[in-house]
Amino acid sequence: MTNPPPVDPAALTADLIRCASVTPVEGGALVLLQDLLEGAGFTCTRVDRGGIANLFARWGAKGANKSFGFNGHTDVVPVGDLAAWTRDPFGAEVVDGWMYGRGATDMKSGVAAFAAAAVDFVRQTPPDGAVILTITGDEEDVATDGTVALLDWMATEGERMTHCLVGEPTCPNVMGEMMKIGRRGSMTCWFTAKGVQGHSAYPHRAKNPMSALVTLLSRLEAQPLDQGTAHFDPSTLAITTIDCGNPANNVIPAKGTATVNIRFNDLHTGTSLSDWLHNHAAAVQAETGVEIIARISISGESFLTPPGTFSALVAGAVQAETGRLPEPSTSGGTSDARFVKDHCPVVEFGLVGRTMHQVDERVEVAQIHQLKAIYGRILKDYFA
Repeated sequence: MTNPPPVDPAALTADLIRCASVTPVEGGALVLLQDLLEGAGFTCTRVDRGGIANLFARWGAKGANKSFGFNGHTDVVPVGDLAAWTRDPFGAEVVDGWMYGRGATDMKSGVAAFAAAAVDFVRQTPPDGAVILTITGDEEDVATDGTVALLDWMATEGERMTHCLVGEPTCPNVMGEMMKIGRRGSMTCWFTAKGVQGHSAYPHRAKNPMSALVTLLSRLEAQPLDQGTAHFDPSTLAITTIDCGNPANNVIPAKGTATVNIRFNDLHTGTSLSDWLHNHAAAVQAETGVEIIARISISGESFLTPPGTFSALVAGAVQAETGRLPEPSTSGGTSDARFVKDHCPVVEFGLVGRTMHQVDERVEVAQIHQLKAIYGRILKDYFA
């Protein structure tokens, strides 16, 4: 009996792009992957929750001492202005060595690369241990029923990864230049200021909520949150909206709103920054008489996987396949690694992400094959 041919990660990427899996629609992407993985001997379980489709796949014994995990997502952001695309966003058309489509970079190519590497690895060199894939359909939205649901299910079922690699795009410009060993925390605060409406010619008879918000926002921006740490850039606070919906230029409004987003390093926690925001709001309220309510959502805490054996293994595999030793970084936004870090040590490595979420999102086909080779080498070295 002949062995099956190696899995073509570019062809698999194209098949996944043709699945219109805009969050929360599954679009056939996980069904396609489950068929591939079960055909290679993986035990697959759908872990759907809250209308979100998720897939858990394991090759090897449950609870193995070495259980290497990959994590990724098949959901994509909306296309946006379809007329602005030069190629069908769900067509996976290849032009001059580039494959076009929504999710081409973020991150159907990454999922295809690690699925292909995992299938070939267990077929060709079955390891003494387990290979686990956790793939979600809810990374691009609120992310409450995606990787979180998978990890909750794994805890209930006694499933565990000893280490995990998240296949998100990590390289800014050149393949192999960067890996992620942590991420900044992220939080958003929505301020609502309630004053007293009045005539703009008689401001002393009103309590202007916009003035109170301007004062508050000015104080929040007055000083840097910090100067950064050994592995993190300085934390940042950005004012993203300020509004009152007032169409009249001679009326002081009764209510105003403002929003700030904070990306924070390991000098802070969501709780410590929440207290800081509430304290500033309370001080401005006391000074102005304008009630200020702060509603806060923490989407992830900062975390760091300290440089060590695991990150060195990943970096070594990247260098062997690309000739570049990746810089360990904590830059960028958030990813599902923020959930995985509570389960096991986690690092991230993937493609160049320059076109993710853009019109005409695209991936260099050669990089998909290169990424599969990197992931295959990581598996080989991990189980050596």
